[in-house]
Amino acid sequence: MLGLMQDRPLALPHVFHRAEQYFGHKEIVTATTGGAESRTTIAEMSVRVRRLATALDSLGISAEGRVATFCWNSAAHLELYLAAPCTGRVLHTLNIRLFPDQLTYIVEHAEDEIIFVDRSLLPLLWPLTGKMGTVRYFVVIDDGADCEIPDDPRVLHYERLLAENEPFTGRFVVEDENRAAAMCYTSGTTGNPKGVVYSHRSTVLHSLITMIADTLALSERDVVMPIVPMFHANAWGLPYACLMVGSTVVFPGPNMTPAACLKLLAEHKVTVTGGVPTIWMGALPMLDDYDLSALRIILCGGSAVPRSLSEAFREKIGLPMTQGWGMTETSPLCTVGTLRTHHDSLSIDQQADIRARQGQAAPLVELRLVNPDTGEEAPWDDSTSGEVQAAGPWIASEYYRGEGGGTQFTEDGWLRTGDVGIYDRYGYLRLVDRTKDLVKSGGEWISSVELENEIMAHPKVAEAAVIAIPHERWVERPMACVVVKPGESLTAEEVIEHLEPRVAKWWLPDAVEFIDEVPKTSVGKFSKKTLRDKFAGYKFDNSES
Repeated sequence: MLGLMQDRPLALPHVFHRAEQYFGHKEIVTATTGGAESRTTIAEMSVRVRRLATALDSLGISAEGRVATFCWNSAAHLELYLAAPCTGRVLHTLNIRLFPDQLTYIVEHAEDEIIFVDRSLLPLLWPLTGKMGTVRYFVVIDDGADCEIPDDPRVLHYERLLAENEPFTGRFVVEDENRAAAMCYTSGTTGNPKGVVYSHRSTVLHSLITMIADTLALSERDVVMPIVPMFHANAWGLPYACLMVGSTVVFPGPNMTPAACLKLLAEHKVTVTGGVPTIWMGALPMLDDYDLSALRIILCGGSAVPRSLSEAFREKIGLPMTQGWGMTETSPLCTVGTLRTHHDSLSIDQQADIRARQGQAAPLVELRLVNPDTGEEAPWDDSTSGEVQAAGPWIASEYYRGEGGGTQFTEDGWLRTGDVGIYDRYGYLRLVDRTKDLVKSGGEWISSVELENEIMAHPKVAEAAVIAIPHERWVERPMACVVVKPGESLTAEEVIEHLEPRVAKWWLPDAVEFIDEVPKTSVGKFSKKTLRDKFAGYKFDNSES
């Protein structure tokens, strides 16, 4: 017997039409260059989305064409968040911090047909455009920067493009809720970056879960400022969720300094915000200068939130961090570390320990801890660890084109997250290690393997291993342990000089230590655990940088 309910697709056109119909009066604020602000309403934005939809048609962007963005957090970026998927196309947010070779690989791999780029970011993108053969147009969004715009037939002006096209009338329709809505590439921690493709269904469900009380409890009364970049797993789903409930939205634009963000939080009486630990570490010394009393939740994710950071915020403004955990493959929300009734009787110090955990799985998400050697699930005894595996309606089942995911997904369809964790009896997750030796700096992954390969390309290097070392500001930074070939001499400065043209600047190791040999396991693999033990307690000379 089947239920007798209407079969309506869970698709983003509903999100757009709901916002347009019910919340047209609500405001969207974007900070621009020079400290200015631009303001619009959802009603005004909706007309621009409809113009943009017509423009994509007039430019001949294919029915399932990838529409890429190379943008800051802004109202214009939100327009693209809607116009691309609501017309059946695929939004592809490009990470502005990627190394050039990774960026060009991603654009070509995704077969992007058009890239919308903020004018202030044009100097980063334009030198690479000769290697982006699938891209037919580069549309420049004027964010107030004075960067020169190339005289090239492929270059279009965003405002002019909108003005030249009449608004689409009627309702957007996406009949298949499993149709691709957006895609985001991983940071390429092992080999080339891999594409994660979000469906309309997964995006709508992920947005809905942010509204429940034990996650973020988003509502129409909230003023939300996503500090997490909109290219980072769709800004953790906040833009779509805000449209669904009608929250006022504040976008920080190109000025992402802690002082600029704090100013916006205070002036606009923001109630909900989210960002990686790095931004909050930079903001900590300035908290006394701003009135943040309107805040009710500070979502922090991307890497583990230091207990000391969360407690420092609690002591200064009366509000600790709320930790969330996930990854690009999980859209990204998997767990949220909100306290529950069984934590009420705990001391302040004990509650701080709970908040240092990653939290309980969100509804509809299933997690299990699996012994990687035996395949057995670890018990919830707060002492037995296992690899964290995840399943749910907004968790990837494979990578775009099926590449690179042979070991990332289990035979029964669960995602292997690469993290090792422990559960307490209530299912509160605590991450204790990583199955892959990645360095997570400021909320972004750095591949130790890629760094090792580049270091070992130096003619004087015999072996190299890269490990993560705790850092006061960035949470973790890479240390390179280098073995020099017999009869050769090498300095740390030479190693860094060798790496500078090969990897992104923020990937460069903060320390280079020369060792006699890299310790090995019984099967000949590098034993990074031995190295981590050897350098436990290591302090960087530039730990404040």
